[in-house]
This record gives sequence, C-alpha cells and structure tokens, in this order.
Amino acid sequence: QRIAERALVETLNYIRAGRTEQEIAAFLQYQMLLGGAEKMSFEPIVVSGANSSMPHGVPTAKPVEDGDFLTMDFGCVYNGYCSDMTRTFFCETADPDYAAIHDLVRSANEKAESLIRPGVRFCDLDKAARDVISEAGYGEYFTHRLGHSIGMQAHEAGDVSQGNPAEVQEGMTFSIEPGVYLPGKFGVRVEDLVLVTADGCEVLNHADKHWK
Repeated sequence: QRIAERALVETLNYIRAGRTEQEIAAFLQYQMLLGGAEKMSFEPIVVSGANSSMPHGVPTAKPVEDGDFLTMDFGCVYNGYCSDMTRTFFCETADPDYAAIHDLVRSANEKAESLIRPGVRFCDLDKAARDVISEAGYGEYFTHRLGHSIGMQAHEAGDVSQGNPAEVQEGMTFSIEPGVYLPGKFGVRVEDLVLVTADGCEVLNHADKHWK
C-alpha cells in the first residue's frame, strides 16, 4: 500500500486538465514500478467525467477536463501480495452537488469500517454502507457488492455482500468500497483494504479519502 500511495502522490502532481486518462494510467503504473512494485494487481481503472459512471471502465484517450471527477482504482504486487485502493478527486474545481455525493460515499465507507470486528456478518457490513447511501436517495446507484477478499490474488474467495452471511474472522483482509454511479454523469468510489484484528480492524490505506 505504501508503494501505491507514493505513486498516487506523484500522479496527483502530474494530473491537469488536458492529460488523457491513458496518460494518467501509464504514469501511475510507472510510478508504482519505480517504487518497487513487481507488477500491477490488475489493470488500473482511471476514468473521468461521464466515464467515471462506469464502475469497471477502462482508461481512454479522453482528456480530463476542469471540473471532472477522476476515479482511480489501482494496486500493485509486492512480495507476492496485492494492494488495492480507489480514490476519487476533482480536476481543478469542485461542483458543490458532486462534492456532497463524494462526502456521502466516504461516509458509507467509514460507517462500514467502524463496524468491522470478529463475529460481524459480511452481509451486515454491506447493509450498513448501503443504508447510508439509500437514506440519501442514491441507493439504486450503488450497483455492486461492498467489497472482496484480497491476498495473493486481487480477488480471492469470499466477499462483502448482501448474499454472504459468513462471519468476519481475525486475520482476514478485504476491501470496503461503496460507490454511487449516475449514468452518463459521473461516478464516485472510495476503497480501502482492512485487516481484521482481535477487536476491530486496521485500515491499511493511509491516503486521504476526501475530495479536496
């Protein structure tokens, strides 16, 4: 995670209006490799503006524009283990309405993380985050599970979803990544990895989650 986050810092300094999604994705990957990564955990998602409304969009030749949301979902492999994170930022200026939705998604992320401890059911974590978003009127736009298990593969068996009644156990590592995706407009996702401890969890991502 530290390799990925150092790469994020460099990439944020590189981003400006006119850079394309593909250019930003290439720069991000180069910075992770430069920092010691063995390879990428998966092909990074770097999408902006309306493209960010697709949860699994791929980087295109679209230039990032002033005021765009820019969503970056990425990770790298080090000593055989995968990292993963998603952060969403504005390019240059922030639309207040869009910023409020970003704050909502971050709140859903933090709500779920606050409940993680051994014995809690995965489906209840998903519901807690989903309820935050639904109560604000955006429930239909949270279109995927809350998280996935991760380790030596980016997606391992087990997930954080409405359909998984299994209980969280100490030592597990999984993602918490709520999102809101308004078709043709924009999307927001905030993702951390957590390591379950004896009485809670350790959030493995240290990069700031705010849009500023």
